[in-house]
Amino acid sequence: MTNQLSPQKNATVETVKDLAKWANYSLMNTLKRDPDATSHGADHRPRQVFSGHYVPVNPTPIENPEYVAHSSTFFKELGFADSMAQSADFMRVFSGDLSDVPEPMSKLGWACGYALSIYGTEYIQQCPFKTGNGYGDGRAVSVLEAVINGKRWEMQLKGGGRTPYCRGADGRAVLRSSVREFLAQEHMHALGVPTSRSLSLYVSKTETVQRPWYSEGSREQDPDRMITEAVAISTRVAPSFIRVGQLELFGRRARKHEHPQAMAELEQLVLHLIDREYADVIDPQLSLLDKVLKLASEFRSRLTSLVANWVRVGYCQGNFNSDNCAAGGFTLDYGPFGFCDVFNPQYQPWTGGGQHFAFLNQDAAAERNYLMFCTALSPLLANEADGLDELQQLVNDFSTEMQTKMEQMWATKLGLNRFNAALFTELSTLMQQTSVDYTMFFRELSSLPDDIEPLTKSFYRELSQGAQESQGLEQRWVAWLAQWHSLLSTEANSDDTNDDTSDDISVLTRSRDDIAKQMKQVNPKYSLREWLLVPAYQQASQGDYTLLRELQAVMTDPYAEQSQEVEDSFYRLKASEYFAIGGLSHLSCSS
Repeated sequence: MTNQLSPQKNATVETVKDLAKWANYSLMNTLKRDPDATSHGADHRPRQVFSGHYVPVNPTPIENPEYVAHSSTFFKELGFADSMAQSADFMRVFSGDLSDVPEPMSKLGWACGYALSIYGTEYIQQCPFKTGNGYGDGRAVSVLEAVINGKRWEMQLKGGGRTPYCRGADGRAVLRSSVREFLAQEHMHALGVPTSRSLSLYVSKTETVQRPWYSEGSREQDPDRMITEAVAISTRVAPSFIRVGQLELFGRRARKHEHPQAMAELEQLVLHLIDREYADVIDPQLSLLDKVLKLASEFRSRLTSLVANWVRVGYCQGNFNSDNCAAGGFTLDYGPFGFCDVFNPQYQPWTGGGQHFAFLNQDAAAERNYLMFCTALSPLLANEADGLDELQQLVNDFSTEMQTKMEQMWATKLGLNRFNAALFTELSTLMQQTSVDYTMFFRELSSLPDDIEPLTKSFYRELSQGAQESQGLEQRWVAWLAQWHSLLSTEANSDDTNDDTSDDISVLTRSRDDIAKQMKQVNPKYSLREWLLVPAYQQASQGDYTLLRELQAVMTDPYAEQSQEVEDSFYRLKASEYFAIGGLSHLSCSS
């Protein structure tokens, strides 16, 4: 790829014409287009795509776009002027109209196919052709690949209209789901969790679609009515949008010898993935065998770290199929996601997801996706018995690495250097029996309270009612807190034994401050709960973006102690009337 052709670094981008200078289409320039694709991108009907890595396709512009929001943080990182988000040329492009883009930008976007695996099982039956050749980007259209300040980014419209992979759907996203994804990507980046990024969000002032959704106050698992919603387009950005499912599609074709170029197309895609996502850690001079094994090792490291980070911040992906798993090892596709309110290992925001994608089962789901990743790579090593053995060993050792990352994460959340299994087991039990708010509990704990009173701010269950069971819980909390403090003190003293110039009290005090500071850097004060999102997108649907932008500001600084007004609004327990309500506590989809 030709990163060297990019303009001078740190240039300010004020117009689409400025942005065009950075255009650099590595995917379309190096990979194979679908040989059955049209030359002009008018490819909006469902059809089978048998070969090639991408389909050139024109996005479908939304009607009468209106500015909703943009990521000023990401604009600054890219060197974009904030004013550009509301300029006519920028709004036109990122609401789906490529007809008048300046050269060398392409007037065509592209969509890619992928396969589907659910928890390690290959599926083809949901494809309308019963072959698997119809899965792919049904409403996601990439419109630009650019090298900006030395870093390659792909910009993709979510809700950009039909593609050959749309399977009969309308290719649109609605404002509700677009607000959720826009804010979630912003929030996750601020939390320090690898993720696709939010660039901009526009809504149509006139175009609407019908979607199933919940009646107000509904306790049904599935939507019980059809509603009319405004269509929107959000632009998400990542180094690439290559998914595990994408590798699977080409791996399956190679494994089954579906066409003469199947093996070559798999190899091309894998090498392209390495160039896009792993060039800094995989030497281009290595043999194909060594590249594949290094890729598998690096992806395993990223994926295990990602899932540990998800659990650290209370995030549940909800639908962690292989097609929703980015091969670059970051969070992708914010559909039926959710952040924990009450701690529950089996928390699952998506009614169709099953417990295999529940909060503390995400590590096992990741292991299944990793298995499918390595299975997709395996045809490239078909003649390398030792290489296949090494690949299998990487799969076999996934759970060990995952457990190590999880234990490190739990220790860090508790301010400890080492994981203590007994301490954590009792804590997990107490959190469940007391119905503890996940985010608030760990944030209150980060102040190293001497008694349990501050922790009770996070308890949904009262302990002061005089009941024997309640008294027993309180005694166990007191005992747990004492044990935790003892471990902290032991570590603090052992860490500073070489400091002969200070007395023990000052060393311990300083260590407590350091521990509290470290804990507050990994235990956020604020998380993007669904009951905070709902009023934001409801108001946005009426043309009022005030709450959306306030939520954006709060959630892009989630570790900070903010104003008392912000704390009163966003740092509190979920109201009792919100529990079990469709769209607030659970959702069947978010389209």
